[in-house]
Amino acid sequence: MRSHTTLRHGRIPARLALLVAVLLGGTAPGRASGQWLLVPMDRAQQNHLRAYGLTYWALEQQEHAEWLLNFRGGSFLLPDQPSLRREAALRGVSVEPMNASAEARMRATIQGSNMEAVPLERAPKVAIYTPPNSTPWDDAVTMALEYAGIGYETIWDDQVLEGDLSDYEWIHLHHEDFTGQYSKFFLTYSGAPWLQEEVARNQEVARAGGFAHVPALKKHVAQTIRQYIEDGGFLFAMCSATETLELALAAQNVDIAAAYSDGTPPDADASAKMNWDMALAFTGAQVQIAPSVNSFSDIDGHQVNTPWRRELSVFSLFDFSAKFDPVPAMLTQNHESVLPDFYGLTTSFREDRLKSGAIVLAREDGLAKYVHGNLGEGTWTYFGGHDPEDPEHQIGDPQTDLALHPNSPGYRLILNNVLFPAAKKQKLKT
Repeated sequence: MRSHTTLRHGRIPARLALLVAVLLGGTAPGRASGQWLLVPMDRAQQNHLRAYGLTYWALEQQEHAEWLLNFRGGSFLLPDQPSLRREAALRGVSVEPMNASAEARMRATIQGSNMEAVPLERAPKVAIYTPPNSTPWDDAVTMALEYAGIGYETIWDDQVLEGDLSDYEWIHLHHEDFTGQYSKFFLTYSGAPWLQEEVARNQEVARAGGFAHVPALKKHVAQTIRQYIEDGGFLFAMCSATETLELALAAQNVDIAAAYSDGTPPDADASAKMNWDMALAFTGAQVQIAPSVNSFSDIDGHQVNTPWRRELSVFSLFDFSAKFDPVPAMLTQNHESVLPDFYGLTTSFREDRLKSGAIVLAREDGLAKYVHGNLGEGTWTYFGGHDPEDPEHQIGDPQTDLALHPNSPGYRLILNNVLFPAAKKQKLKT
């Protein structure tokens, strides 16, 4: 059954892709010069995360909104309405009134520098791909949405098989293992009730769908997600969902997880038989088929649960041109450019495994941390790691309290992706 958190009225067509070059000076369309509320996103903002929720709420109310790329940390511009002032106060979000002359000066600054004002149209409909039962780990995106006050729905394999993905503009993948190996948790948690429940649930869905085993189910789900992107959807994934989605797509005719389905060993020549043409971001990876090694492949540069684990450092965001590279500029808006790294089952991505079309948005010591790309009419974005404010989060650890981290630059990167589909499509500049 689908779980509803907040329902949206109407929806943006999934083909309403991205963006670009917009509003070079003048006042906003359909609005005379008047009062605005600037939502600063530099260090003057007391609650960066809820500022995204305020902007999303304004879009739900069909108010005009603009994203001011590279202006004061990627600020937002909203109409100065009593309702918006009240909502900002309730959320603890800093706003600054802006009159017509201040607006004109701001737009002149934007026009003459590496900045851009991107109109935001309507609040995208959001879904989280997550299991229906509670698991002994939390999900950073779910926490970010709930703290920011952005509604979402939850979906799982049943809804994917029923063709429901097209109902959403933006989908986040939970920390799922799309190879069907249950993240190799059998090595440590074979007797844990939560793992036994997860296995039983997945096997039931596989049987109901007519699949021979769970790996076959997950491969089909991965293909369906790929088609969703190609048709115009926006996908965001973190942690193990990034790497294992790619492996499932490339292993359509290869057994890399058979030992967890029917007791037979995986294909010893799996790496040589992978078809990376179907993958989104990676190519040429070596699959880790040994069930005794808690790693999926050599895509991940940190290999957190292996003897060759790499220690954490910091990662740096790239600085993109707001006028000529507005999409990566949107995804990297922040008040910090260097962030502390954090582990996940997949923490980072080897750049020699990336396809040529992938855009690296952030890097740590020669490893990609945050990458983005296009497929057909849609886009995908991968962010390595589990929780930006808990660098070594363990299974069963308490959930991060975002009230203690309202200005988290790592969680800002997640919320950049949530607002990204709201950007108005414009003609490309020539």
